[in-house]
Amino acid sequence: MDQNSSKSVVREIMIEFAHLTGLIPDSVPSRRYLWTDAFAVCNFLELYAQTGQERFKQLAVDLVDQVHRRLGRHRDDDPRIGWISGLDESSGGMHPTAGGLRIGKKMKERKPSDPYDEQLEWDRDGQYFHYLTKWMHALNRVSRVTGDSIYNRWAIELAKATHAKFIHVTSSGEKRIYWKMSIDLTYPLESSMGHHDPLDGFITYLELQASARQTSTDLDLGSEILDMADMCKGKIWSTADPLGCGELLSSAYKLAQLIIDEGFDETGLLGVLLDDSLIGARSFDRSNQSILSADYRLAFRELGFSIGLHAVEKLRRLINQPSSNPRMKHLLHKRIESLTDYTHLGEMIELYWLEPVNRESDSWVAHRDINMVMLATSLAPDGYLSL
Repeated sequence: MDQNSSKSVVREIMIEFAHLTGLIPDSVPSRRYLWTDAFAVCNFLELYAQTGQERFKQLAVDLVDQVHRRLGRHRDDDPRIGWISGLDESSGGMHPTAGGLRIGKKMKERKPSDPYDEQLEWDRDGQYFHYLTKWMHALNRVSRVTGDSIYNRWAIELAKATHAKFIHVTSSGEKRIYWKMSIDLTYPLESSMGHHDPLDGFITYLELQASARQTSTDLDLGSEILDMADMCKGKIWSTADPLGCGELLSSAYKLAQLIIDEGFDETGLLGVLLDDSLIGARSFDRSNQSILSADYRLAFRELGFSIGLHAVEKLRRLINQPSSNPRMKHLLHKRIESLTDYTHLGEMIELYWLEPVNRESDSWVAHRDINMVMLATSLAPDGYLSL
C-alpha cells in the first residue's frame, strides 16, 4: 500500500473508532479500555503530525481526559464513588492518575472473598501493570507533542503510585510485580508476574525521566528505575506469542532512541532484546499461521508483531546514521540484518486484515476496537514507536 493510501485508511479507521467508542459525541455511550486507548492516543498524535490538522491533536487530548474521567474513577455499578485515588473532586481532577487507572473490563473485579476462576478473571476489571505502562507512554507522547509538561507529570505520578503497590518482595527476598491488582490497589488479583512487565517498566520509566529532565519536573523515578533494572537482570525475554515478540521489538527501538538521544548505557540489554526477538520471529514464520482462516486468528496479536517489524526498519536506519555510536553499530548490525529477513511478514499481516471479508469474521468483530486501533498503528507506527 502506498503512503497516501495508508494515511487515508488510518484516518478512516481512527475517525470510525472515535464515533464507535463515544469519543466524538454521538448516540453511542462512551466506552473506554486502557490498552486500546493508549494506542489510539498515539495514533491521533501521528495523524496530527502527518496532516497538521489541529482536530487530531484535540482528539488525543480529549481521549486522555475521557480516560481519566472514566477509568480513573470507580465503576458506575460500584457502591464506591469518585476518584479511585480517594482524592476529592478538585484534587482528583488535578491528579487524575494518582490512584492508577482501571482496565475497563465489562465485569466487576473479584472481591478478596470470591473464589478464583482463571477464565473469568480475563473478563473482570482491575488494574494491569502492562496497560499502565502503555498509558504512561501515551501521556508522555502528548507532553512531547503539545509541549505541556502536565502530561509528563501525570505519567510520573501514575508510575510512582502504581509502582508502590504492584512491586512486592517475596518470602525469598526477591522483588516481583503483581500481574493484576484490584481497582483500589489494595490486593492482588493475579500474583504471577507478566513476562515482560519489568522490561516495560524499565524502558517506560527511563522515557519519563528523560522527558522530566527537559521540563525541570521535580518528580524523580530514580529508585523505581533501579527496582526495574534489578528485576531485568538475567531475564530471557523470548516468546512465541506474536504480540509479545512485537512488543520486544518495539521496546528495542525505544531503548535505542534512549541510548542515542539520552546517552543511557544499555547497549548490552538492547542486544539481548534483539537476540530474543529473533527467536520469536522465527517461531512465527514457522507457525504457518497465514494458512488459517480469519476466525482462527487474533488480529491484534498479529498486528502487534507487525508494529514490531516496523520498529526493526526504523532501528536499522537509526543505527546507520552518521552520528550513531560505532561500537553500537558494530554490536547490533548483524542482529538487525537477521531480523530484517522477517519484515515482509508485517506487510502480509497488514494486507490480510485490510481485506474487508477478513474484518467481517467473528474473531475481528469480537475484538473490533482493539483490532481497528492496532491496524491503524501498524499502518502509521511513528506515533507509537517514537519517544
